[in-house]
Amino acid sequence: MVQTIITRTISSLLVILGSLTLVFAIFYLLPGDPVLSMIDPTYATPEMIENLRIQLGLDQPFYIQFGHYLADMLRGDFGVSMVNSDPVLPKIIANFPSTLILTLASTCIAVLIGVILGILSAVHRNGWIDILARTIGLFGISMPTFWSGILLILIFSIQLGWFPAMGSDGISTLVLPAITLGIVGAGFVIRMVRNSMLEVLSEPFITTLRAKGISRHVILYKHALRNALIPVVTVVGMQIGEMLAGTVVIETVFSRQGIGRILADAIMARDIPVVQGVVFFTAILYVVINLLVDISYTYIDPRIRRSLT
Repeated sequence: MVQTIITRTISSLLVILGSLTLVFAIFYLLPGDPVLSMIDPTYATPEMIENLRIQLGLDQPFYIQFGHYLADMLRGDFGVSMVNSDPVLPKIIANFPSTLILTLASTCIAVLIGVILGILSAVHRNGWIDILARTIGLFGISMPTFWSGILLILIFSIQLGWFPAMGSDGISTLVLPAITLGIVGAGFVIRMVRNSMLEVLSEPFITTLRAKGISRHVILYKHALRNALIPVVTVVGMQIGEMLAGTVVIETVFSRQGIGRILADAIMARDIPVVQGVVFFTAILYVVINLLVDISYTYIDPRIRRSLT
């Protein structure tokens, strides 16, 4: 078990290093001069531009810039914004609670809808409930989040006036963004719960329980569901990471405060330190969540725990 945790931790650190390297390389290789996004070239002389480039270390080769970048990140120094000179890390921390609330609310919606419809779909296989649940799941997986978000705004905000279309103040502004992200996650959970339930219901021990005369209700919800939900834990953990990434689009569509929105704004303004800081912060969260899921998985499933001992 300890060996597994160490191995997962090392692989997680490599994933974080890989994401940092990729983001840094992308911005290093992109055409254009980031210094020109900081000052107005109309009023700046070539000497001023070159001096600022030297001051920021942008005249150094790739490996030196990357080394300084890694060292700063490891010290918790995410740099300052090129647009307004605000420190990046406090900006991320200030916006993170809004993103965290949105992610947790979306996950709750995805799990609630996904588990209920997944169970009903498996129990009523090939019936109209099964077809309806699979259609909802397919809709959630197939529809782009920005399209679903705009559709919900048109129906529930503009037509019905039930919820505000934009903002991040109060629970009412959380409903539509959370449903938009939750529908996407629910699609994957429905499919996973349905397939897992059907697989468990075909196991020999279910046939034995039926032969013993145990009621269908007890077999489904006490024995089958308990085993079927084990792989769902992994899917839910992965969905939390996917929803964190999805906040970039949703927070922009709903003009909601959060790290996804400041990432989108930073990309548009070519504000490299903010982009790198948000990606580093998100990568750490994503890796930590998946690491916790992997570890919890070994505790939940006795078969995996026995195979590791």
